[in-house]
Amino acid sequence: MANESDKKDEGSACGCGGGSCCSGRGKWIWIILALAVVGVLIAKNAGKKPAANETAAVVETAGAKGSVAENATQGVPLPRLIDLGATKCIPCKMMAPILEDLKKTYAGKMDVQFIDVWENPDAGKKYGINVIPTQIFYDAAGKELFRHEGFFGKDDILAKWKEFGVDLTGAAAPAGVSRWTPMQPDTRAKDAICYLCDGDIPSNSLVVVKTDKGDVRLCGMHHYFVMYSCLTEDKAGFEKKVVVTDWATGSLVPITDAIYVYGQDAKTGRPTVKAFADKGPAEKEQQASGGNVLDLAVLQSKELANKCGFCDRAVYPESVAAVTVGDVKTWGCCSHCALGVAARTGKDIEIREQDRLTGETVVVRTLNGSVASLEPATAVAWFGQRTKPDGTHASAGCFHQGFFVNAENLKKWVEANPLETGEMITIQKALADKMKLTPQQISKACKIGECAPK
Repeated sequence: MANESDKKDEGSACGCGGGSCCSGRGKWIWIILALAVVGVLIAKNAGKKPAANETAAVVETAGAKGSVAENATQGVPLPRLIDLGATKCIPCKMMAPILEDLKKTYAGKMDVQFIDVWENPDAGKKYGINVIPTQIFYDAAGKELFRHEGFFGKDDILAKWKEFGVDLTGAAAPAGVSRWTPMQPDTRAKDAICYLCDGDIPSNSLVVVKTDKGDVRLCGMHHYFVMYSCLTEDKAGFEKKVVVTDWATGSLVPITDAIYVYGQDAKTGRPTVKAFADKGPAEKEQQASGGNVLDLAVLQSKELANKCGFCDRAVYPESVAAVTVGDVKTWGCCSHCALGVAARTGKDIEIREQDRLTGETVVVRTLNGSVASLEPATAVAWFGQRTKPDGTHASAGCFHQGFFVNAENLKKWVEANPLETGEMITIQKALADKMKLTPQQISKACKIGECAPK
């Protein structure tokens, strides 16, 4: 039978007296109790559906360079893009909206992370970067696939993932607009359609170029000079092939014999050109509508004074894309040729082009051959194309391209132009297509080998 002192010691051994056993067997008792509570909580939440914000969450195993990101719902490892930069670095600022767009568009398909190495310099050391921004691509297993230094456009990033066989097609993407067959047949007479722009030919401004293969008919003097500026055939004596329409009588006269009234459209600011067989009627028109009376040589010098910075076609600055290359101002005869200035010069550019439906301004800035910024961010491009006899597609020409502030405007424009065919593409893709051109291809862009009827 234990004495009183033995009973006291025994009580202490049970954990209530605080002896050495409180850090031994007593501690294990508390650990076992804590595990039991955790088990009860897990059992209670088993089968419970995650909240909406938990469904799209991405869980990351932090620490190592090639840490693995997982879709929290499916538990599937994700490919990972890490951008190391700084909030005050200019190229890094240009990356910010791209990274945000990638996060939203490809949520659950790709993990995107930004690390500010100025605020967290140890991160830069861990990843071994030399400049900012630097983008590092990891596969789903956490293996580094590729790293890029400097600004990297969205399409370039997606193209790089595609190169590594990473399928992001299951992610949400904006609905596209395309049409490969005209909504209605073109019932116009062939000789009533402008060879260059496919528009209607007014009866008082028809220009005809006579060739061995037939007549080439144009809707006016400006489009004649556009065609003339991109011909590669010998132009010596070319004017002898050309007749123009007398604005007053509708009769055809040689282009070299006509007198021209060079005015201005009050609404658009574009030049207007009216041809006359005689000086008297020309001066009368000048008195009525303003402008100057010019001969062909002076008119030609004015019409060819401004050219596209990509393909050298004659342009009216009032109706084309404005392009800035450093301190130099130039133009793009269409939105896609404006992008081509970056490819031709190898320099960063800024483009200001009007939405073809509403006239709203679309601003595109490039950096190292990629789109650095887009205003508005919803802007898209229409790539006008024709279906060839073999079923493949080819560009429909500069007069069938355009920018729009959003896909809805583009859709309305397509509906209002039932003969247009082609597809909506991103402005990033339109630029990427131009940047792939060789110097030889650029030198031949938009050129017409000879003037011949379609």
